[in-house]
Amino acid sequence: MTAPAPASVLRPENEDELVDAVRSVRRVIATGGLTKPRLSAVNATVLSTLSISGIVAYEPDEFTFTARAGTRVRELVDTLATKGQHLPFDPMFVLAGATIGGTVAAGLSGAGRLRFGGVRDFILGVRFVDGGGRLLRMGGKVVKNAAGFDVPKLLVGSLGRLGVLAEVTFKVFPAAQATRSLEFPVPDDESAVRMLQEIPLGRWEPRALEFDPDNRHVYLQLGGPDRALKPICRELLARWSGRVLDDADARALWTELRECTWAHADGSLLKAVFEARRLPELNSLRHVAPGSRWRITSAGDVAMISLPRDADGTAVGAMLHDRGLSALTLRGKGPLRPGVKTNHEIENAVKLAMDQSSRFPGIDE
Repeated sequence: MTAPAPASVLRPENEDELVDAVRSVRRVIATGGLTKPRLSAVNATVLSTLSISGIVAYEPDEFTFTARAGTRVRELVDTLATKGQHLPFDPMFVLAGATIGGTVAAGLSGAGRLRFGGVRDFILGVRFVDGGGRLLRMGGKVVKNAAGFDVPKLLVGSLGRLGVLAEVTFKVFPAAQATRSLEFPVPDDESAVRMLQEIPLGRWEPRALEFDPDNRHVYLQLGGPDRALKPICRELLARWSGRVLDDADARALWTELRECTWAHADGSLLKAVFEARRLPELNSLRHVAPGSRWRITSAGDVAMISLPRDADGTAVGAMLHDRGLSALTLRGKGPLRPGVKTNHEIENAVKLAMDQSSRFPGIDE
């Protein structure tokens, strides 16, 4: 269900105004670049963090930065690149205008998650406003500062249901000296499953491994010194039939996957917890939602599902539930969490502790 458009949007420009804004309303939901609009489609006053933006500190020698929540990820990517560094989890929707606060709140990682881990593995500290209207600092600004309860990781994937982010601190990595991308056509889902399971167990250390079940291609990205990548490519191509993509095709491929431009622009986009061995089950969803498109990421751990605008969301949710799959709707209509609900008592306890007045929407809204 999509919430009605709000009559007005709160637009604080600094932390003091952010605190006042949260305290001024009974029920509030924070937004950033609106690249994942279903996450904020609830009946609540909308609070935009876009004016609370900018890089507060960047220490290339320490491999850390601190930025305000409304900072566009593209600004961070460009700044890090000047020092040969990057966010290894490959944040998504960069060109679409995603913010670093929204990236944390959504807990959404890109292709690099396979080798390096996701958003949760790189966040060090936060400043945020809780349900009581308190501005709190949790975590630290350096890698070695890890004292106390790890609240920053709790806020990753919290969808704005536990607090409103004001500032985040991340650790970063050196960017790869060179990358190579390979494309492998596969005859069937079973062949793709074997590759998705076997490649991560080998010595090749791919930084990304994706499968396009619509066109039956497995895509692999390597990163490292150029002299090391060439023999690894030869070894992979001797084992599986495929080709090395030229630089232009590789950039286009990973940009398409990161920005989800392969998806229906006017339909729903879901992220589902998945297992590569379940690839053959995709055909059942195709019968429930004709015209659906899929991408399998992180060697099969995550499925990105694009549904046409007129797809039956109820039927899709029922199908996911029957197969024990949990999903999150990033954009489009339908429930926030179709499929199996994963709430546990600990989640409710954390929600109560951080939002006693229920100022933020519920976990499943």
